[in-house]
Amino acid sequence: MIESIYIGLSGLNSYSSGLKGIANNVANLNTPGYKSSTLQFSDLFYTQGERAGGRGAGHVTSFGLGVRTAGSVVNFGQGELRQTDGAFDLAIGGTGMFILRDQDSGLRYTRAGQFEVNPDGTLVDRATGLQVMALGPGGQLSRVDIATHRVNPPKATSTVKFTGNLSSTEPERTVSGVTIIDAAGVEHSMSLKFTSQGAGQVGLWTVALMDGATSVGTASLEFVAGVAKTGSSQLSFKYSPTGQAQMTVVMDFGGEVTSFASGTLSSLSVLSQDGHLAGGLTGYAFDDKGILQYTFSNGQKVQGAQLALARADGAQRFVPLGDRLFELADGPPVLLGTAADGAFGALKSGYLELSNVDLSREFSDMIVMQRGYQASSQVVSTANDMLQELFGMRR
Repeated sequence: MIESIYIGLSGLNSYSSGLKGIANNVANLNTPGYKSSTLQFSDLFYTQGERAGGRGAGHVTSFGLGVRTAGSVVNFGQGELRQTDGAFDLAIGGTGMFILRDQDSGLRYTRAGQFEVNPDGTLVDRATGLQVMALGPGGQLSRVDIATHRVNPPKATSTVKFTGNLSSTEPERTVSGVTIIDAAGVEHSMSLKFTSQGAGQVGLWTVALMDGATSVGTASLEFVAGVAKTGSSQLSFKYSPTGQAQMTVVMDFGGEVTSFASGTLSSLSVLSQDGHLAGGLTGYAFDDKGILQYTFSNGQKVQGAQLALARADGAQRFVPLGDRLFELADGPPVLLGTAADGAFGALKSGYLELSNVDLSREFSDMIVMQRGYQASSQVVSTANDMLQELFGMRR
């Protein structure tokens, strides 16, 4: 009967631990990225009595010594994805884990993609301040540094494209508004002066690049059947802005430029130029591949770092640490990849993965734990009553 009391006590302890696990799951019902856990139970070893039916015959009578807890198992099932529209709220639809690095360069893993930019311009986990890792071209992990993209540097113009019709019957034409940007990000408003070579050379034009009243250089442009002749449609000019090194600018008349008779009316104009001024950072957000997209005031969009994702050969190798973090148990290292690789899952920007706790199941398990605890306490009470009865018989 003493053993019966200890067996009942093992049940009380185990069911109490089970209730603790359920309470923790319920308490984290609204914790983003939380993964519920289930406590495992295991019976204790058995003792053997005499064989039933006499010595050397029948079956051995075995007596269990109760129950114990054998650790918990984390449920890595997918939680609900809820839209937040936060620029740095990210959710994984799949088995991947975000990678975080602490001050000692140790790696931690999480499913809670609640990130922010700290005062140093580094992307960090909002709850813990750990650095969020990106995956470089060589497969190396590195931090996501926003500070290096505060300004988009200027780009010098290399090609100016034109569109429209240059009247073949017009002796001379000037196209103004030809903007050229130098390497320092300074705009230069220039013009192109077209001079026809006359009736003896129909379709042949002398083109001069003008900086105000000063000619920068000249080139020949020839049209055949109203279309710029192959090899003649791109005119190259050397231009030396004040205080800057000499730059080469190509005037492109291929594709959308024609030269047909239209009296003295020409519609030739600038279509585009590939240079741009310096611009300040106006916004940033991750796309569905985990690539950080920067937007600047000069209209440019630049791709930045791509977030790294991790997965292991067994999900249970990720051990919970609290703060929605996991560490990797002993064994092979994690596999690194990105959201562009289907093995790691798809990434959704502006979403968060909620807790995967099933409240109805937790309440059902709570009733089971309560009934088990009550039954175990009844065993202890009954064994105690029997001992009291035994002591009473002795008196």
